[in-house]
Amino acid sequence: MNSTRLISTFFKSRQKATALYATQAESLQNNVFCRLISDAACTEWGMEYNYKHIRNYQDFQRVPIQTYEDIKSYVERMRHGQKDVLWPGKVTWYAKSSGTTNDKSKFIPVSKEGLADTHYAGGRDAVALYLQQNPESRFFSGKGLILGGSHAPNYNVKQSLVGDLSAILIENVNPLINLIRVPEKKIALLSDFEEKVERIARSTMNQNVTNLSGVPSWMLAVVKHIMEIKGTDNLAEVWPNLEVFFHGGVAFAPYREQYRQIIRSRKMHYMETYNASEGFFGLQNDFDDPSMLLMIDYGVFYEFIPMDEFGSPCPHIVPLAGVELNKNYAMVISTSCGLWRYIIGDTVKFTNKDPYKFVITGRTKHFINAFGEELMVDNAEQGLVKACEATGAQLIDYSAAPVFMDANAKCRHQWLIEFAVMPDSLEKFGHVLDTSLQQINSDYEAKRYKNITLQPLEIIVARPGLFHDWLKEKGKLGGQHKVPRLSNTRDYIEEMLSLNR
Repeated sequence: MNSTRLISTFFKSRQKATALYATQAESLQNNVFCRLISDAACTEWGMEYNYKHIRNYQDFQRVPIQTYEDIKSYVERMRHGQKDVLWPGKVTWYAKSSGTTNDKSKFIPVSKEGLADTHYAGGRDAVALYLQQNPESRFFSGKGLILGGSHAPNYNVKQSLVGDLSAILIENVNPLINLIRVPEKKIALLSDFEEKVERIARSTMNQNVTNLSGVPSWMLAVVKHIMEIKGTDNLAEVWPNLEVFFHGGVAFAPYREQYRQIIRSRKMHYMETYNASEGFFGLQNDFDDPSMLLMIDYGVFYEFIPMDEFGSPCPHIVPLAGVELNKNYAMVISTSCGLWRYIIGDTVKFTNKDPYKFVITGRTKHFINAFGEELMVDNAEQGLVKACEATGAQLIDYSAAPVFMDANAKCRHQWLIEFAVMPDSLEKFGHVLDTSLQQINSDYEAKRYKNITLQPLEIIVARPGLFHDWLKEKGKLGGQHKVPRLSNTRDYIEEMLSLNR
């Protein structure tokens, strides 16, 4: 008997609930809004902004838009054990993610309520929507390989920890889930990635794995090591019942062909998930449509800032009902983890309204996040200043982009730099830039660890006038036009390199 078909009945209620997204989106979001406001009314934040007298969305708009810099002092007090600050009670878990201008890392509060009604709800619905798309699935006939990060003590606060969101989820998951997932918790939470890869490989390569969950770049390192040990170039020979990879964290496009080459199975499926440190926001509900379903009945209330107004003094901020199709928005969230009108930094574009479906279009700033490193322009500028100071160099212009993994799983950042004054040593310039970026950005540091994901960056010297000529060719000389500093694709840099002769 197919156990998956029997267990699938337990997901029917959620499949019916998500079907209501097409007709009751505004009502569902209003229910979330009312619950969040009511729950937080007696917190320090709720009293500061008079939540007891917020009756509707118009009232809520008096609460200012927030960045991490704006809430950092609140979060720091929460991390030291204060309760009822941004959310009722004491929050003991903090998801560590890429930092802002002044901080190496951000620490996003993760409440018990947020774990249940957002993050774990997303994991449950990922399975529900997958089974709906694949009724012939034998998902529960084997186990799921779930990659996680690690965590560490939070100051000296008892039972309070900080770490990757994935580690928080693994640490707190229902014990019953551990019966259908691998590896065991003590391996999953190891901090040394090289040891973790080896132990995951040895402990899972002879298991019946039917599904994978994780970041594409990290997962690729694991499965390639397993195939190496097994002496095969086809993962389907190791796990013949493998049928789905739930992926997220970074764009899957650069990795798609590599996965197709190493998992040669007609029954293999790929399903994108949008589970950030700040919340679980989206799920792909159609294998043939890359857009994701916006999850509107979790503990998240959504607002959106049109990107053509982002950064202006008084942008026109709209709730979900006010969005337009095919328009870029910065996403703003209020959540059951105590984030209020918080800009998460991602930009999205809606492709459908009945139900609301979207694609992630990038970040609110230039960035490179090809491997989960979240390198921002501000990080780059700080690193370049240090490299110039150390080598006597002076810059005219630069642009950087990723070199995606090749057949040998090698990848790096490539920097195209036009110097006014050459560094006394180009090798030293690259080394200082690389080490400075690791000091500034914890996510970049993690990906550079022991050259596992990212190799040392590469510097290419641009000929004199290259960027001027590129802008001229694009018809963008003068005015407000600028060379793109960082790009998550190679489109710009390939054009520039073609002129660098």
